[in-house]
Amino acid sequence: MKLKYSQYSYSFVLRSAALCGVALLSFLNCSSTSSDLAGSDNSGNNGSGNTSGDPVQVWVTKGDQSVKLQQQNTAYFSGNSASGTSIEVNASQVFQTIDGFGYTLTGGSVQVINQLSATKKQELLNDLFSSSGIGVSYLRISIGASDLNSEVFSYDDMPAGQTDPTLAQFSLTKDQAVIQMLKDILVISPNIKILATPWSPPVWMKDNGSSIGGNLKSEFYGAYAQYFVKYIQAMQAQGIKIDAITPQNEPLHPGNNPSMYMSAGDQATFIKNNLGPAFQAANINTKIIAYDHNCDNPAYPLAVLNDSAANQYVDGSAFHLYAGDISALSTVHNLFPNKNVYFTEQWTSSTGNFGGDLDWHTKNVIIGSMRNWSRTALEWNVANDASFGPHTPGGCTQCKGAVTINGSGNYEKNVAYYIIAHASKFVPANSQRIESTQGDNLSTVAFKTPAGKTVLIVQNSNSTDKAFNIKYNQKTAPVTIPASSTATYIF
Repeated sequence: MKLKYSQYSYSFVLRSAALCGVALLSFLNCSSTSSDLAGSDNSGNNGSGNTSGDPVQVWVTKGDQSVKLQQQNTAYFSGNSASGTSIEVNASQVFQTIDGFGYTLTGGSVQVINQLSATKKQELLNDLFSSSGIGVSYLRISIGASDLNSEVFSYDDMPAGQTDPTLAQFSLTKDQAVIQMLKDILVISPNIKILATPWSPPVWMKDNGSSIGGNLKSEFYGAYAQYFVKYIQAMQAQGIKIDAITPQNEPLHPGNNPSMYMSAGDQATFIKNNLGPAFQAANINTKIIAYDHNCDNPAYPLAVLNDSAANQYVDGSAFHLYAGDISALSTVHNLFPNKNVYFTEQWTSSTGNFGGDLDWHTKNVIIGSMRNWSRTALEWNVANDASFGPHTPGGCTQCKGAVTINGSGNYEKNVAYYIIAHASKFVPANSQRIESTQGDNLSTVAFKTPAGKTVLIVQNSNSTDKAFNIKYNQKTAPVTIPASSTATYIF
């Protein structure tokens, strides 16, 4: 995670003027609120004037917060031609398969969720992970502590000056609460996929002996590879399958606590000489995903993929968007089309604005990543308290979770909940992205689900309502999307 920065104070990271322009659009002054009305269905025809054709479900979240994930009047397809703006969906043009949408389940998230009463905790987990809730299908977790843990730890901490190259002291004890919550989630969603990422190895493996920054000492490359092996095997013994790992969270950001610097050359060396062979020897099929950092440096994952010895072990590359442009995912995909790309982290800030965050994140994290070949779209942390804790000393003080936990009996859904929900609730794992056009400041992405449904997500960045036509299979459904809003259409 980036530290201590406002979401929209982009000068500290954004090298891309184009992204700066996008990021500063549509910051609305939110004053009205509403309860979550996701269960309602205001039957009608959404102004189409026709109720006899194939129906289109419509779900909307408005940037002014007056409507949040609320089902709207039903629209209908007809054979009539229509004038005006059209968004055409073409199911014959198929792109990547989707692994899922979700968040990082940090140790801090688990800590605050566990403050809820048993009934309220189960309600929240069902809301997040069940098919009757928003159906989150992908989670990222930290290997050891992230900066949104209450303390720094690894799974093999030693007294200062001591080492443990055989990993005799390896233990998952400090993550037992996370493990138990993952077990609870797996009861609700048995097929959820999990990506695991370290913020730092044990400090005795590092050249500076600190949880902050430093480099992995070459003499411990082998031990660190075995650390991953032992972690994956220990989690499997708990009934938790780790689908993928990245070797290092934000390897070019060594100022976090915890963190570590890892150059592209070092990562390629570690993968080809140690991590990949160790997985192979242990018959581990967990995917190895390179990079896991910002879109401003596609040269990093390309350097790993261009190393033929490392390439054979690497499934693909992971990205964040605190700098650069989301099109970097396509840059890497186009050069290595047989390798996958993943979008794995973006935070919403305590100083952010619901309407501005909804617009920027939906356009970039959801629509942007998907239109640039990503198999995942993940926001940052699931939950924190009203003071945006817990976090490590020096960790992120402004990271706003998808949910705020207010004591034992109450939680509040924040903008990141709705950003993900507009995709996760309607686009399950193994859906495929299909072609959709864009226009009139309407950003779109479309999918075909395993059940055969078509899902179209649209972000209206205009300050006014926009009428347009959904065109599909020679039929047309006229709809109107409210100003500065996200809409999901299912047909």
